[in-house]
Amino acid sequence: MTSSPAKPTTSPAAPARERHWHHFRYIMAENPLTGISFAMFIGLIVMAIFGPYLVPFDPVATGAGPALKPPSLTHWFGTDHLGRDVFSRVVVATRLDLLISVSAVTLSFVFGSIIGSLSGYFGGWTDRIAGRFMDTIMAFPLFVLAMGIVAAAGNSVENIVYATAIINLPFYARMARAEVSIRRNAGFVQAARLSGNSELRVLFGHIFPNTLPPMMVQISLNMGWAILNAAGLSFIGLGVQPPTPEWGIMVAEGANFIISGEWWLVVFPGMALMLAVFTFNLIGDGLRDLVDPQRRT
Repeated sequence: MTSSPAKPTTSPAAPARERHWHHFRYIMAENPLTGISFAMFIGLIVMAIFGPYLVPFDPVATGAGPALKPPSLTHWFGTDHLGRDVFSRVVVATRLDLLISVSAVTLSFVFGSIIGSLSGYFGGWTDRIAGRFMDTIMAFPLFVLAMGIVAAAGNSVENIVYATAIINLPFYARMARAEVSIRRNAGFVQAARLSGNSELRVLFGHIFPNTLPPMMVQISLNMGWAILNAAGLSFIGLGVQPPTPEWGIMVAEGANFIISGEWWLVVFPGMALMLAVFTFNLIGDGLRDLVDPQRRT
């Protein structure tokens, strides 16, 4: 008696991965700008990870070339007043600026979403206390508040991240509260309650995923704002301290030489800053479409 050959088994996760991959390709093909923005974002990530190992000169070493030398084949972005290679400093600064931006936005998104979701779902004193806390933060000009926090706590990278996260907290808390308040009595929520799910499971397992599409747009915008905030703090002397490569510091140092004609000291780090902010602003719509449950159906 011969045994029949065993049928190949497929992982249950394989169809899900195929569906997600098909949805991703559809979103990329539907809007060419989304594909361009994701390509630019991947380029920034690659530059942040591998850039410090590929740059031709040490970004903090003085005397890499003649001081204030314009762009050339040896120094693509020229050199600064200490003879440091500007191209190497711009590339290496990508890692620090992205690290500050991603860390700050992650903290504000996680804590702001939790506070806003609990506030919008349970209401009552939870809503009142959370609302007054967010109103207190929003009562100050946000950049001035960030300046005060960093000046009081010290101008380290960690404090810059915390200050940037605090000033972005109300955006996610208010958005999560509004989205959860709209959906907490929807039909699918009532069905989830009748199925025996706990209140927290209903909130974070059924309601919260439907609040992600508009929040993805806010995340992309806040990523750009976080980079500008870090660069602004560095520009006024409250951010990352020299000689650490950072776009805001480079613009601040180069501003003293614009009048004498050394334009490259400001233009190239400024263009890197502009490109990063433009990328994050452009990628928001694509992220919204990727996480939208209705688009996946």
